[in-house]
Parts: sequence; C-alpha cells; structure tokens
Amino acid sequence: MNVLSHLGCDKVFYYFEAICDIPHGSFHEKALSDYIVSFAKERGLYCRQDERMNVLIKKPGTVGYENSPALIIQGHIDMVCDKNVGTEHDFLTEPLKLYIDGDYIKAQGTTLGADNGIAVAYMLALLDAQDIEHPPIECVFTVEEEIGMGGATEFDAFDLEGKRFLNMDTEEEGHLMVSCCGGRRMRVYLPLERETKKADAKAFAIHIRGLKGGHSGADIHLQRASANVLLGRLLLELREKLDYALVRADGGNMDNAICREAEAVIAIDPAKEFEAAAIVMELQKVFWDEYKDCESDILMTMEAVEEVSETLTAETRDNLIAMLQLLPYGVQTMDANMEGLVESSSNIGILKTNEDHIYIDNAVRGSVESRKDAICKKIEVLGGLCGAKVVGVNDYPGWQFNPDSELLGIFKDAWVEKFGVEPKVVAIHAGLECGLFAKKIPGLDLISLGPDMHDVHTPDERLSISSTIRVWEYLKLVLTKLK
Repeated sequence: MNVLSHLGCDKVFYYFEAICDIPHGSFHEKALSDYIVSFAKERGLYCRQDERMNVLIKKPGTVGYENSPALIIQGHIDMVCDKNVGTEHDFLTEPLKLYIDGDYIKAQGTTLGADNGIAVAYMLALLDAQDIEHPPIECVFTVEEEIGMGGATEFDAFDLEGKRFLNMDTEEEGHLMVSCCGGRRMRVYLPLERETKKADAKAFAIHIRGLKGGHSGADIHLQRASANVLLGRLLLELREKLDYALVRADGGNMDNAICREAEAVIAIDPAKEFEAAAIVMELQKVFWDEYKDCESDILMTMEAVEEVSETLTAETRDNLIAMLQLLPYGVQTMDANMEGLVESSSNIGILKTNEDHIYIDNAVRGSVESRKDAICKKIEVLGGLCGAKVVGVNDYPGWQFNPDSELLGIFKDAWVEKFGVEPKVVAIHAGLECGLFAKKIPGLDLISLGPDMHDVHTPDERLSISSTIRVWEYLKLVLTKLK
C-alpha cells in the first residue's frame, strides 16, 4: 500500500503503514517482530529478540549526548483484531486496508491497530533518524499486551541501563500519564448438557448489533452497553414470557473490548414466533430508552435459521442466564481522591458456546488491589453457585504515581515551551505495561504519552494525523532536554 507516504513526519507514517502491512494480532506477532529485528540489523544497532518475540534495540546518544542518562522507550507490537459483520478480512494473512478521512487514518471495516502501532512507528522513525539529537535510547517492543501483558511479564530487563522510561501507549494528546490500574482476567467455564430438540420446535437466531463498544478500561466510564449483558437480559425476558430452549449464545472477541455484538439461537414452538419477535422488539425499545444518551444504533433482529438437532438443557440455560445477570459489569467503584477516575471495573468481554462448556471471559481492573480481588472473588462465588469452574489469569500490577518524578517535570516544561499551555497530568483506568517494568527495574522514573486516537479496540478506531505530527515534534524537543 502507499496511502500515507505523502504525510511526511520523518518517516513516522511510512513505518506505521509498513506495520499495518504485516499481520500482527495478539499471539501472531512473529512476522512484525522479525521485521523489527531486520530493521535493526540493517542499521548495525544492538538488537535482542527473546523467545516470546519481544525485541530490544539500543542506539547510542548523538554528539554531545553520549554520556547522558539513557531513555527507555516502550510500546507493544500486537493489536486487537476486530471487524464489522460483513467485512471480509483475514487478520492472519491480509494487510489492513488503510484510508484517510479528513484528519484521520482509518482501516476499512476493521480495527486499525494504532493502539499501539503508532508507538512502534515513532520508535522506528527515531532509531532510523540521523538528524535528531537524543540521549542513548533503548527501545523495547513487547508482545501480547492486549491479552494479558504476557510479553512484558516475561521480558528480561538484564541489559537495560536506563532509569528513565517513556511508554507510548496513551491515547490523548496533551495528557501526561503518571499512573494506571492493575488487572486480572477471570475465565469462567460453565459445563453444559444437551438434549434432543423437541420435534415440533423451530430454530431462530436473535442478533444484537450496532453498539459502540470501546476499550474496556479507558471507555468503561462512558456507560456504554455490552451486547453480552443485553443478551442475558433478553434470554431472561424470553424465559419469563414463553417456553424456549437455548441452542447457543455467543458474543465478543476480546476480553478488553466492550462487547458490540452478540447472538443467541433458540428453539420454540412455530406458533410462538410472532410472540417471541414482539418480545425482542419491545426490549429493543427499552434498551433505546435506557441508553439514549450513550448508544444510538442498537439493533435487535430475529430470523429463522437452519434446523438443529440438539438444544441445551433447561438447567444449562438457566445457569447461563444467572451468570449473565449477576456477573459484575461496568464501573464498580470510583476513586475517592481523583475526580472522575474509575477505581475498579469489570467487563464481560467474551461469551462463547463450545462443545462441552460455555466460556465467559471477564477483564477485571482495579487501582486498589483489595477491591480488584473482591470483584474476582465475587465471580468465583457466582461461578461456584452455577457449577462453573473459574480461573484467574494474567494478573498484572498497577503503576503508582510518583510525586517526585524528575521526568514528569522535564516533560511538563517541554510541553509548555512547545505549546504555551500546561499539559494535563492524569491517571488512567486501564492497564499499561509500566507497572511490570517498574517491578523489574528499581528506581525507574516513568511517564506515558501518545497522540489522539478514538474508539480503539473497535472497527471505528482512528488516528489523528495532525496530533501524531504534533506529538512527534514534541518528542523531538523533549529528547534535546534529556542531556
């Protein structure tokens, strides 16, 4: 592709487009990791690629900066892979189809991967540049961030020399990130039993679509609907008003994305078709009213599908309804000391009917460890009552604010010098890899920043061109201050 070449910006957009040409969803980062290694070798830079496909590249400081303290710059190379219904795209083999819409870069019908491909592009452009003053830099490219931060967890920091750390996984220009929450994935395995479908029953698929979705941390405070939660309410409403058997229920692809679409297949007496459809339509109106301030396109449909031979037992159906009704979803507590900051939350990201169990994946976040644990225990207790196995995985620490950060002062002063206004010093209710690196390197001074991105983790994801350029120019200025 050659969509972004005219945008310039010292090869930042050149490398971003190159990244988008290489499939790099979570667990499938090898090709991009190898590309980064080849990039380093071609330029004679120190490079280390570990077994997980994390990459470290070092570049000496420029003239006059040779003995300056090293700066570690870090971003992740995996992306969330999601697409609209009807979009034909293979994330394992096909490049993203980029296009420009005004000030924004987008991908046709899919996620863009600006989270965190733009960080990778910034780092490659900096490593490639010969005319930018900078201290010694150590660029760390991690894998599997989007599905539990496995790359950063396993990264061996033995050869990192820097005590200053810049993470570039922030999505709002002018925000200097100084703290983030921790998290844990709670995976529910609900056993299922099947039985022969009633001979006179007819199968129908019910779809919930059109939701905005979003990042399960950064967007959870927006009170957007989860299609999995709405589906649970629909299944309960149907059970209260007519007799039906559930064939399957599915929704969502990523635990760290608010579920945009869900589907259930039910089997009912053909004579009850119009009654069931009326219930669906009536509940759609209820959802329209409830979410009128944050959702505008909720669409619920019901249509006949190919006949099925088996359905789930009533007990399995009822256990699933109980889980979807009672699993924690959304904001659980707010931070008492920082206005507007979510303290803890939970997201029901994935619902999938498998051969022998129903799988529900929850992303739990919290800046207070005990409250995060309390949410996780609530899921464990609920799972036990419904006969499910619950496993907690991918636990990662939060990143605590350091009021004595020297790096923060440098970055604030540079922002004022560049733009004439004070930047916002903020914390985020989302997980960054900063906490993991802080544990690996004692005394690490950390900060995070990035350009404007919107609707990440959804097919509406977009990256601001002008913001990307401004942040790049700011970054170059900051580097001159790190002498």
